[in-house]
Amino acid sequence: MIQIQKLNKTFGAGPTAIHALKNINLDIQEGEIFGIIGLSGAGKSTLVRCMNLLERPTSGKVIVNGQDLTKLYKAQLRKARQSIGMIFQSFNLLMQRNALDNICFPLELIGTKRADAVKRARELLALVGLEDREKAYPAQMSGGQKQRVAIARALATNPKVLLCDEATSALDPTTTLSILELLKKLNAKLGVTVVVITHQMNVIEEICHRVAILDSGVVAEQGLVADIFSHPKTDIGRRLVYPNGVQIDRLPPSRVIRIAFNGGSSYEPLIASLAIDCGVKVNILGADTRNIDGKAFGTMLLGLPTADSDAVKALRYIQNQPDITVEEVPHG
Repeated sequence: MIQIQKLNKTFGAGPTAIHALKNINLDIQEGEIFGIIGLSGAGKSTLVRCMNLLERPTSGKVIVNGQDLTKLYKAQLRKARQSIGMIFQSFNLLMQRNALDNICFPLELIGTKRADAVKRARELLALVGLEDREKAYPAQMSGGQKQRVAIARALATNPKVLLCDEATSALDPTTTLSILELLKKLNAKLGVTVVVITHQMNVIEEICHRVAILDSGVVAEQGLVADIFSHPKTDIGRRLVYPNGVQIDRLPPSRVIRIAFNGGSSYEPLIASLAIDCGVKVNILGADTRNIDGKAFGTMLLGLPTADSDAVKALRYIQNQPDITVEEVPHG
């Protein structure tokens, strides 16, 4: 569906040039929800703008629906963009138009008859749950309502791809969840491929199938969300997945192990089971775990008992649990 091949983007020239994107390679499959995450300045928004050529790459290919957008003439590119919708953090609605007319706007640009445009806009308002707000202007709507109108507008031309550039960053947590649920619904109902650009890991875990982590313009790692959450391979991956990780140099001088939950049931109470089955108590020194579709991911740091026999008993018990890996944490 979307193939990014050896993509580079440089702003400026000479010693002051900014290399925003460096040799990006991504393959986004049709019908999936793909996440791109990174810290501020990682190049996320530049990358998503290159996907529809709002920013023209310095080099490389952007292939969408089998077309290399970098090789299209202006008229061809305008036509190709009709299959690529985009929503933004700041909504970008026209303040002088009501909800209905905002959605009609892209249809007007391609010459759709007014009656057909209105019919389509009303269908989309119903789809995003705002059929009773068609006459409301942006100033009369909440942030969540404005983003729903923006999503409806992005869908007006029946796109196959929906690009979401920090689409929930300006919203409160409850509204964010409702917008993510809407995107999942649209993905399932319409089959639209969704690309989510965000700096929020909770957005990735809530909605995405696969994810790429961007760091200083480079793809640091990519893969299934479950795999990245259970085994981040890079420093930036660990920082994003475990932002509140325990500092090892602050741990007490005892035997410490790190256990990683790799997708087993999140309803199995490991520490309680250890105490009941083995009669051994351990100290939880730190934890950063999460429940994704009933499966447990993340890590936990445990301080084992000072008695060697109890420590060995606890370690063997944990090592025998499914979907859990264990390593001892060395003290520096």
